[in-house]
Amino acid sequence: MKRIAFIGLGTMGSAMSANIVKGGFEVVGYDPNPAAVEQLETDGGVGAQSPAAAASGADIVVTMLPIGSIVESVLFGESGVVETLRGNRLVIDMSSISPRETDKIREGLNRRGIRMIDAPVGRTSHFARLGKLLIMAGGVAADIEEARPVLACMGSEIEDCGGPGMGVRMKAINNLMSTALNSLTAEVLTLAEAYGLSVDKAIEVMGGTPASKGHLVTTYPNKVLKGDIEADFMLDLAKKDLDLAINMAVDADVPLATAKAAAAVYSEAQDAGYGVKDWTALYAMYKQRYLTGSEC
Repeated sequence: MKRIAFIGLGTMGSAMSANIVKGGFEVVGYDPNPAAVEQLETDGGVGAQSPAAAASGADIVVTMLPIGSIVESVLFGESGVVETLRGNRLVIDMSSISPRETDKIREGLNRRGIRMIDAPVGRTSHFARLGKLLIMAGGVAADIEEARPVLACMGSEIEDCGGPGMGVRMKAINNLMSTALNSLTAEVLTLAEAYGLSVDKAIEVMGGTPASKGHLVTTYPNKVLKGDIEADFMLDLAKKDLDLAINMAVDADVPLATAKAAAAVYSEAQDAGYGVKDWTALYAMYKQRYLTGSEC
């Protein structure tokens, strides 16, 4: 039976470690909160007094921690993992930290003969309890495959995002999309209520359009991702509709900071000559400007 050291037994980590126990692995866990360690023991794991103690004899170390400096501390600090972890073992960092921190941590481990994959997660603690997280793995393919049986205890979808560091980069990109959309969603529903619309009805209507379905699975695959930016829905018309809604918000005294930022981007595209092209041509404009002149 493989021994898994699990460090970071918070809301997510507690559920994740419990599912590794259910998967038939021996789990030795550490957290500065004694109650979290006690919960792991209740779930069938073994508590440890330090990261080093947890890692002693481990085949794989999993870290699930809030910030990069804490990941560094539990790995390299006093009573840290590297004090006891044998060479050529595998560390799986599932924390959501910056790519620069991830790269630095990996380099530090590699210098000590320890391998690492970054594998942050998508979805909430509800899915963590169910063992149905989406896991974004970055690393050497063989290391991801070695980790897969452990990851499968925690997640229903394991995405190989590419080489080292690509998991944490994918997580940052995913979170950018979801957090920005959260802001726009709040603005849109507030404006709907300001005009006396039923929120439930607004959600129902938007559920049948790209407003809810999302451009990634509706407009982009059919147009710009195929290299086609001839207009199905002209960018000039999209900008006109956006301005109409912003003017409605002004009349209702509802600020639309996210929408106004989007309007500025549409104006840039018009100035660059994309106005008569498809509204997905925003991506073509960005690629042309910022990815060494490449065209969609």
